[in-house]
This record gives sequence, C-alpha cells and structure tokens, in this order.
Amino acid sequence: MRRFFQRYRTWITSSSLCIFLNLLCYAQATTAINSQSEEQPLHVKSLAYKPQGPQQLQKAQRKFLQDLKNHPKVVIGQSPIIGSAKLNTVLIEFADFQCPYCAQAETTLKTLLKKYPNLTFVYKNFPLTEIHSHALSAAAAAWAAKQQGKFWQYHDALFANQDKLGDKLYLDIAKQLKLNLTKFKRDYSLSVPAVQKDRQLAEKLGLPGTPFFILKSKNFTGSVELSRVESKL
Repeated sequence: MRRFFQRYRTWITSSSLCIFLNLLCYAQATTAINSQSEEQPLHVKSLAYKPQGPQQLQKAQRKFLQDLKNHPKVVIGQSPIIGSAKLNTVLIEFADFQCPYCAQAETTLKTLLKKYPNLTFVYKNFPLTEIHSHALSAAAAAWAAKQQGKFWQYHDALFANQDKLGDKLYLDIAKQLKLNLTKFKRDYSLSVPAVQKDRQLAEKLGLPGTPFFILKSKNFTGSVELSRVESKL
C-alpha cells in the first residue's frame, strides 16, 4: 500500500518540534442544502487563509501537544470518538472523506481498535477542498449523521462508497441508517462551522495533508506514522 507518510518525516515528538516551512494553504468553503429537494446541488463559497510564520507554527504545535497530554478532553472537544472512554491512549486522525489514502488506512485502524481496547480513536476533519470537490460536503453529511448518533456508521459508508460522493449518496446513506431526513437536512445546513473548526486547527498546526495521525500514549506524544502506532503504545 502506498503510504502518504513517505512524503514527510516526523512532524513533532515529545522532545522536538519540526516546523513546516511549506505550509499548504487550501481554499476554505461553506455550503448549504435545500431541505425541499433531495437532489439540490451544494453551493460552495471559497475563503482564503493566511499562512503562519515558523514561530507561530512552533508555538501552536507545542501548545497542542501539551494540551493533548494534559487536557485530552479539551483537544477532542466535540469530535466523534470510538473505543475506550478513559483517554489514556488517544489516537487522533485528521482526515478527508475523499482522500484515497484515508480510505486505505481504515483497515489498519479497525484492526488496531480490535486489538487494543484501551485505545481511543478521534476523528477530525481536514477536507482538502482545493483538490477534493466533495470533501467538505461529505464531512458536513457525516457531522449531520453524528447529531443522530450515527457518525461511525455514516463514516464507514462514506469511505466504502468514496467513488460516489455527492448529494444522492448522502441522502441514500441517511435513509439506510433510518435517520430523520428533515433533521438530517437541517443539521447538514448547520454543519460547516464545526467542520471549519477542525480544518482551521489542522492549518494552524501546519499539517501537510491527509491522513495525519497524532498519538498520546504513556511514553509518547506526537505525530506518528500509522504503521508505527503499535510501537508507541
């Protein structure tokens, strides 16, 4: 399997911080769904973000690691989690529902969760809207499903149908999961701020792309390649 992590070295560890000098700035977007039509296309508006300097990145990365180590609940916020509720070992993924590497990572993630019941997995959105036209809308739909307690089922369905992302698929999955469609459409229209919050965090930290993993365990706090997670547990 081709790994995204071949593109960069370790981001940050408990003893050192790596500053990304080539911060990738992607266009931000907002969207709305028309609750009267199941086939209504999404309306996207791009927003620009200013790149941060190296010192700002280093400061943001250090604070994030300190917060993850000492106050994991604050870092997790309202993000969906699965696995242990104790938060002793936390694996955070910044992901994009249209990213093929994120889809490939799913098998390994599910294996880890089965093998390590003490692991808490956290999903945060990093939709790369400049290269993935459906990334934001998919994240919005998953957030809407979360409001009815079906995020992880919806999450799995999106990755299983990555080649079909779009309004029709989002509503089809909602129907299959027996979601209240009126509420789903309403929540969809309210989802963008939550998705933007995750993406703003990813950009603030200077993350280069997706999937990106950050681990907090007993003896390690920092970015980690998925293939090396077990060695850090």
